[in-house]
Amino acid sequence: MLIHRRKGAVGVAAIVATLALVFAQPTPASASSLDDVFAKLLVKQVTGAHAKEHLNALQAIANKNGGNRAAGTSGYRASRDYVANKLRKAGYKVTLDPINFIQNWTENSPPTLTQTAPTSKVYIPNEDFFTFQPSPAGDVTAQVQAVDLTLPPTPAPTSTSGCETADFNGFVAGRIALIQRGTCAFATKIRNAGFAGASGIIVFNEGQPGRTDAFALDIGEWRAGIPMVFADFAVGNELAANPGTTVRLKVDATLTLGTDHNVIAETRLGNPRNVVMVGAHLDSVPAGPGINDNGSGTAAILETALQMKHFPVRNKVRFAFWAAEEIGLLGSDQYVEGLSAAERDRIKLYLNFDMIASPNYAYKLYDGDDSDAVGSPAGPPGSAQIEQQLAAFFARRGLATVGTDFDGRSDYGPFIAVGIPAGGIFTGAEGIKTPEEQALFGGTAGVAYDICYHLACDTISNPNLTALDVNADAIADSVARFAFNTSAIP
Repeated sequence: MLIHRRKGAVGVAAIVATLALVFAQPTPASASSLDDVFAKLLVKQVTGAHAKEHLNALQAIANKNGGNRAAGTSGYRASRDYVANKLRKAGYKVTLDPINFIQNWTENSPPTLTQTAPTSKVYIPNEDFFTFQPSPAGDVTAQVQAVDLTLPPTPAPTSTSGCETADFNGFVAGRIALIQRGTCAFATKIRNAGFAGASGIIVFNEGQPGRTDAFALDIGEWRAGIPMVFADFAVGNELAANPGTTVRLKVDATLTLGTDHNVIAETRLGNPRNVVMVGAHLDSVPAGPGINDNGSGTAAILETALQMKHFPVRNKVRFAFWAAEEIGLLGSDQYVEGLSAAERDRIKLYLNFDMIASPNYAYKLYDGDDSDAVGSPAGPPGSAQIEQQLAAFFARRGLATVGTDFDGRSDYGPFIAVGIPAGGIFTGAEGIKTPEEQALFGGTAGVAYDICYHLACDTISNPNLTALDVNADAIADSVARFAFNTSAIP
């Protein structure tokens, strides 16, 4: 504790001295000079050794709470309290932001799907259709309205039914949405239908060979508080062919929701209309303590926040420690969904840090400009500039980087979905390191970046401390620069 207080005192003295030098200049300091001055100062203060202390604390929490820090557990709640208390003591405005997750789901009796007008027809439960888990209970009789269907189906899956909010333009609230399986996640379709005011949802299989039958399906996420079923192609095709058909849709199930909290911490200073968000998920999987995934990202941004507590930032900086990422990005997704359009517009950019200390690491930057031309397209405008700024830090140290795709597997997903530019660092998960990456970063080609990914062995001995130290500095550099200057972001 004495060491910690002494370091804090030195940090304040350094900042005061820096401010005196900056503001003593005959010409007032520009944003660009301030971001450089404070970036260098913060990089010096944020160290891998300090971040490792937070990893030790998260390991101790897991040890006392059944070996993990997963959503809905005492281990997660203790992790939340550890982070929140550190940030409160540092003077941040801290909010515990509640989010919901599925605690338990039970089907009590088979579902009902029956045409009631203009003709009558009864579909057979658990053959023609199944309850779409985790549907809540509900009993609704309403007209069915088709949503952007592709009929007849194309030879390969191409349907985007329900994938975009625009698909529901003209949808009449209170009707039952008829949605075709296709190229985007079921959760996206269901969420969009809920936003459009549907009273129930029928998703039907797309229609190609091998994609015709109904089957039991669980998306593992709570997305809409309305009854929903998954039907075979024949059922969906028949309902689509008869616009105006009224059906009764009933689900008899018990859905119990649990509550966890995101930890959101804001600087007291800075322009509230120009917010720089920095995030990492706080939860682990149930199998283990999650010290690399994602104690590493948590520790690095927590230490960055603690060390910059006295900085006179020009833009408000908001640190987010997300709940329930491992069960579907629930913390970040529900946070973004809960923002008004005006609140979203105030977020200038989002930086995401997930698994930054993999033992067989590569320094991977999210490919904001899609220069790799792999997988997903470029991020929203400004994402390329975020990637460039992160790359510049590594280049100054003579370190190589490679791109990694915006594949939707981490908490940047909800932000780029609403047009907020994003970027960040990732050192690899279950993927296999290439010979080219071995030449750039060392380690072992042909082996996973993290052989303990989502396993019990993701303990305090798993993270690579060199990667942790370098990436903690890279995070500090970019956070400080954007805290003073976001002019590069459109």
